Formats: sequence, structure tokens, C-alpha cells
Amino acid sequence: MKQVSAKQGEGEIKVVGQSGQISLGKRYAGKMLRLERFGDGRIVLTAIRMVPESQFWTLEEPHRSRIQRGLAWAAQTKPHETDPSALLKHLPEKVRRARARQR
Repeated sequence: MKQVSAKQGEGEIKVVGQSGQISLGKRYAGKMLRLERFGDGRIVLTAIRMVPESQFWTLEEPHRSRIQRGLAWAAQTKPHETDPSALLKHLPEKVRRARARQR
């Protein structure tokens, strides 16, 4: 297969082999691509990622913004050791009683 490379963004020329395949290079190995065929003969390959429906909510607002804010906070905030008994003191009395009955 012959290949003519150009600068990034300018495209490449690929020759389709006898088996009907082209090589995109290791950069795309294992990636999922969407193939679009157009009436004028153009073929467009776009690298995509699939999101399971059960996780799609993370991409919708307001969840997406909240997740981004949480990640930004985590990146800026140094971790420190937490005293669990001190956290329990801040729980409402009703919740503390319920936790005590569970033990």
C-alpha cells in the first residue's frame, strides 16, 4: 500500500488494498470509528466513544457541571486525614440514633 503523508490537518492519501482494507496506523488501533458515506463519493471516518445509557446522565446538565466542579475542587484541594467520629457529631440527632440501632 502506498501512502503520502502531509502535515497534520492536511490529510493523507491512502490506497485501498485488494482485500478492500486501508491501514490508518497504530494511532487508531482499537478505536471505534463512525463511517459516513456521501452521494458524491466522499467517505468520512470520525473517531467516537460510546457511552452506556446507564451513564449518559453524567453528560447532561446539571450533572455535567457539578461533576466538572467536583473534579476541579479535587485537583486544587490537598487530601487530609478525616476523623470519622468528628464527622458523626455533625449528623442530625435522628440519623445518629438510627446508626446506633444498626450496630
